[in-house]
Amino acid sequence: MTGILYPVVVLGGLGLLFGVSLGLASKVFAVEVNPKVEAIRKVLPGANCGACGYPGCDGCANAIVEGKAPANACVVGGKSVAEEVSKIMGVEAGEFNRQVATVLCQGDCSKAKNKYKYTGLRDCRAQNILAGGSKSCSYGCLGCGTCVDVCNYNAIHIVNGVAFVDKEKCVACKACINVCPKHIIELVPYDNQFVVKCKSNDPGKVVRGHCSIGCIGCQICVKNCPEQAFSFENNLAKINYEKCTNCGICAEKCPTGAIFSGLEKLNAKAQ
Repeated sequence: MTGILYPVVVLGGLGLLFGVSLGLASKVFAVEVNPKVEAIRKVLPGANCGACGYPGCDGCANAIVEGKAPANACVVGGKSVAEEVSKIMGVEAGEFNRQVATVLCQGDCSKAKNKYKYTGLRDCRAQNILAGGSKSCSYGCLGCGTCVDVCNYNAIHIVNGVAFVDKEKCVACKACINVCPKHIIELVPYDNQFVVKCKSNDPGKVVRGHCSIGCIGCQICVKNCPEQAFSFENNLAKINYEKCTNCGICAEKCPTGAIFSGLEKLNAKAQ
């Protein structure tokens, strides 16, 4: 009996000793946390997406308190969170310009040609390894839905072979941007209603052979924009959103329909 009781007592004593030691150590070596950091951390949404440029919400809260990030640093939280954080910090929230992700491609199954039929893993990254994917246009959306898989806000859907973003649900966390192997998803201002939804740098003749709705580099939008909000580089037109007034002339003049107009909404049943 003694042979069993003795080890139990010894182990119990050691456990108690270590527990007390750890308790004392936690108090002696405790790192003081700024109460403002804790308050801001409670306000932040807890997405830990890194869209603010810092490692998670804890990193964002610390950066705001240390003056390294503005009160509106959390793009996921939006205007309401920015206002709450600004109250905690005792500063102005500043102007909050909401941005949303946009897939710069409209080459769906009815508008774009394919090089081959892909039957492999439903992952854009896997398909992209095979000669840049099945789509004839090397810049086009592959439509496997990898961006859909990483979106935690149900903001992206595959419609007729192309990814579409529901701007009302998008929080600009950049998860889809970071995972897209074609790099065709970008943030654009929520209030801007016109986007050149094409990323092809191919000459116009080549684009026409691949897709009926791509930018062919005719520069009609550049020549007709009254605000000079368009630039043209590498066979592709691009809008300067700071200059754009949403007049719509560019979309009216575009011969291929490459300039998407209106807030992006699903116009077909999502797959």
